[in-house]
Amino acid sequence: MKPILIWAGLLLAGLPLQAQPTLNECRELARRHYPAIRQYDLIRRTEAYNLSNAARAYLPQVSFSAQATWQTDVPTLPDALTGMLSKQNISMPGLHKDQYKVMLEVDQMIWDGGQTAARKRLAEAESLEEIRTADVDLHALQGRIDDLYFGILLLDEQVAQMHLTIGLLQSNLEKIRSFVRNGVAMASDADAVEAELLAAKQQLGACVSRRESYRRMLALFIGQELDDRPLVRPEVVAAASVAEHAEERLTTGGVTTVGLWQGTGPSGASDGTLEAPLAYDATARPEMAWFDARVERLSAQEQQLKAATRPRFGLFAQGYYGYPGLDYFRSMMSPDWSWNALVGVWMSWNFGGYYTRKNSLDKLRTAKERVEVQRDIFLFDNRLKVVEESGEIARLRRALADDDRIVALRRSVREAAESKLRNGVIDTDDLLRRITDENLALMARSARELELLKTIYEWKHTLNR
Repeated sequence: MKPILIWAGLLLAGLPLQAQPTLNECRELARRHYPAIRQYDLIRRTEAYNLSNAARAYLPQVSFSAQATWQTDVPTLPDALTGMLSKQNISMPGLHKDQYKVMLEVDQMIWDGGQTAARKRLAEAESLEEIRTADVDLHALQGRIDDLYFGILLLDEQVAQMHLTIGLLQSNLEKIRSFVRNGVAMASDADAVEAELLAAKQQLGACVSRRESYRRMLALFIGQELDDRPLVRPEVVAAASVAEHAEERLTTGGVTTVGLWQGTGPSGASDGTLEAPLAYDATARPEMAWFDARVERLSAQEQQLKAATRPRFGLFAQGYYGYPGLDYFRSMMSPDWSWNALVGVWMSWNFGGYYTRKNSLDKLRTAKERVEVQRDIFLFDNRLKVVEESGEIARLRRALADDDRIVALRRSVREAAESKLRNGVIDTDDLLRRITDENLALMARSARELELLKTIYEWKHTLNR
């Protein structure tokens, strides 16, 4: 039985565990799982339908109609002519007031003033605008995923730190209880440490609860469950290589130039050397393509408006069976139905569109100007955000260097307080205060490190890099 258990254990140990998804994997999973992704296929299908409909404008238009009428009067011959025909024994009863016609008509467009081309362009422009809108939504989704992911990482750090603090308080509580049993310390000293231990466990429970809530939200976004293992911390080196100590240097027109400060010089100390400026390419943001798509849609509407005021030319052919026929004299003599046909060229020009043409064009041009203003506002706000995040990265790096020194000092003070405790010098309040100070310093350092990493990725997200 024992060898079987050993082999079973080895087999289980050899089974690969499913790795936790990384930040980039979560972004991709959320993109695939997000309902908006289904819009792309629907938009393309709608565009294909619209283009197909527009292309059929030049297909022959066939219509079939039938009519039966009665009219109050019909064409007649002059009385003198009727009298002459009567003398020659020619009967001319005239047209009947009831008339009938069954007609087939074929209409072929030659040139529609460019309306078909305008409709095609408008269909493509509207489809492109909808796709760019979906791109903007998915780019915003990436920011939401980053917020959740880094929020979970921060709570993971807080949970880990709370476990360390609880272990430290538990160890010191056991020491004080031993002192109480030996009559060296009072029971109130142990009670104070135990109260602090219970408070730390409450904080741990709150952190765990918030972490589970964040995990459930992230699981809903990516469409798969997360296990209890910590998430993978994103690689900081790749991000820092392009964002280290970034700060705004020059803003001209639509281009923002961002300078990158080197962290260390040849000697290893900070030398404040400025690298070659990094040009902020505004076209990298999906919003810029969205603005372009809106302008293109307005241009397509402008083309369609101009085409609507142009003349249209076409061919037509009509054939009908009925009474009267095209030969009125024959129909006057006989009420029999006959076959008739005619072909020709037609021209149609509706001048009503000129009444509002100028105002409509001015309205579209004003809408274009509004889009350009919105583009400038977006660029301005985005530059400000780049400057703010660049300055925040520099501030966090400086603060993180100070945090390392603060943690080391807090740990040294706490160890000195524990040394006093081991030597019988009991000062519970001082020990708890030192443990709390070290715990806060460690948590602040972990939080700042993750905040720096998150800010770097936010900076990359703002630049869409």
